[in-house]
Amino acid sequence: MASTSTAPTANPTSWPALNSGERGALRELLIHGPMPRAEIARRLGMSRTSLTRVTRELMEHGLVAEGTAEPNGAAGRPGELLHIRPRGRSFLGVNLTADRLYAAVTDLEARVLASHDEALDSETVEDVIAQVGRVRERLVEGRPDVAAAGIALAGDVATSTGRQVVVESPFLGWHRIALADLAEQRLGVPVATENDVRCLTAAEHWFGVGAGFESMALITVGVGIGFGLVVDGKVVTGGHGKAGRLDHLPIDRDGPLCEYGHRGCVTAFLPNAAIVGALRTPGLDYEAVVALARTGDPAAVRAFRDAAYALGILVSTLANTFDPEKIVITGEGVPVAELARPAMDSAIAATLHPTATPVTIDIQPFEFTEWARAAAVLAIRDCLQF
Repeated sequence: MASTSTAPTANPTSWPALNSGERGALRELLIHGPMPRAEIARRLGMSRTSLTRVTRELMEHGLVAEGTAEPNGAAGRPGELLHIRPRGRSFLGVNLTADRLYAAVTDLEARVLASHDEALDSETVEDVIAQVGRVRERLVEGRPDVAAAGIALAGDVATSTGRQVVVESPFLGWHRIALADLAEQRLGVPVATENDVRCLTAAEHWFGVGAGFESMALITVGVGIGFGLVVDGKVVTGGHGKAGRLDHLPIDRDGPLCEYGHRGCVTAFLPNAAIVGALRTPGLDYEAVVALARTGDPAAVRAFRDAAYALGILVSTLANTFDPEKIVITGEGVPVAELARPAMDSAIAATLHPTATPVTIDIQPFEFTEWARAAAVLAIRDCLQF
């Protein structure tokens, strides 16, 4: 039997001012799904009376609603489930690469409502922000405006004197840019900025295969190698805005050189360009080498085998060092884990500590829209001050 949902008194597009209890209850429902009031109160260490006030406010803001009743295992009235109202607000996510802008608008549960990508007009901060503004207007045309926005990019992002600053973004050539402040002036809504891999890690932790886990690691494979980590339910951020770097972990001291002159490191084997370069054949791109490997071309198979072995070393290093409950592998370079899985598994078996718990690996298919969706998750998390 379904209970009657309480209609919100208003449905503004702006994000409301929430207290810590309201933010906590909303986080529980976002991460763990619908649940009875009693369970939310237990998780938050809150009295039923206090939680009643909290949920009433959230319902009035149009963020949660009552759902289907479910038996509570005891005699008496069944527990009523509270759940998120996904369309209660929407969020803009933008991912910036060296030459392209990916954008998505999501609902409160990070489901993509609209997406768009286009080439960057220029790399200047002013032009990029103006372009983000135009894309936002295009995506929200005919629908309610967004409550907040997130911008993700490759590079180091840190908080300095209360301001988010892009310390360095090598692809765009940016240094010490207060991107969030500048974008907020143009968009007129709260804006958060973050490293793209940390955004993707957070998205998988709240709304993906890592939901409900207290610890997980994420590896992105593609143009570069990215790494994100969740410990005690929180995405790890280094002291200087770094996302964590394992891309130059030594693999083979007799291996090829990477662009920085390191011999036989992960970057010398695993990125897309390293796999293409291993064939030493002009005119090939990554997709062509993947196609060759699928047909059994010896050089392509060997390049993917070497790359997969390096990926396996990276996985076992994370497992030995942090003991995460799950390791997620994703990115446009995930074919390496599909085409040469035995080589990856062999490397893990050879280097995993004898007493370590077996590694749980989740290989996720990837589309570039995921980066933009992850930036929208950044906006959601920032609204919840998490």
